[in-house]
Amino acid sequence: MATVTIALEGLPPLFVGKNMAHGLNLAPTPAMNPALRIVVVAPDLETAVSDDDYARTQAERSRSLRIGLLENGFNLIATLPADVFLAERIAQLQPDMIIVDAESDARDALEHVVMATRDARRPIVMFTNDQDTANARAAVAAGVSAYIVAGLQPERIRPILDVALARFEHEQALLAELADAKAEIKGRKVIDRAKALLMERQQLSEEAAYARLRKTAMDKNLKLVEVAQRMLDVVDLLG
Repeated sequence: MATVTIALEGLPPLFVGKNMAHGLNLAPTPAMNPALRIVVVAPDLETAVSDDDYARTQAERSRSLRIGLLENGFNLIATLPADVFLAERIAQLQPDMIIVDAESDARDALEHVVMATRDARRPIVMFTNDQDTANARAAVAAGVSAYIVAGLQPERIRPILDVALARFEHEQALLAELADAKAEIKGRKVIDRAKALLMERQQLSEEAAYARLRKTAMDKNLKLVEVAQRMLDVVDLLG
């Protein structure tokens, strides 16, 4: 399996490999799920050669996580640093899930990821050794689907990601339902205002005003709320 290094437009070169981890070359397993494309945000693995014991420990954590992902059959498409280029890189790679591997700098890494995904929500899973419950609550409030402390054992990775993805999809469904409900309430208010205006200016009953709005919507092939809003806009414009 060949490794590749590509440069995203306007950004520094970035290691990217299909079903590969940074510096690793593992064969795909029968359980490979090509539909789930994962990006890991983690410290630079070059620190593995550093004299800094902490940096080397962080690098080994990241390497263990990537090995676990590949052994569990996930499609690891890239490893990214939490820097100012993260948003552009994620926008170009379009991953299905983002995994943040961070220890004491978990908050800084998470801020970069949240900013990078604010316009296109994705499930975010954070692996960390930070046991501060306040940081965990802040991470969940920021949009993290799973906050895992000391959970890098290979056998735990798949169930953790499965649950995180299910939770994210459930939350997105709830948000969509809430948005639909708000839109429906807003639409009803617009229609009621349009009906009231017709009733006042053309001396129509509520039923007749509604029937006129409905007929216009059918004739114009528009939604009822669209006709109502257009009528209100014209009245506002003309005073």
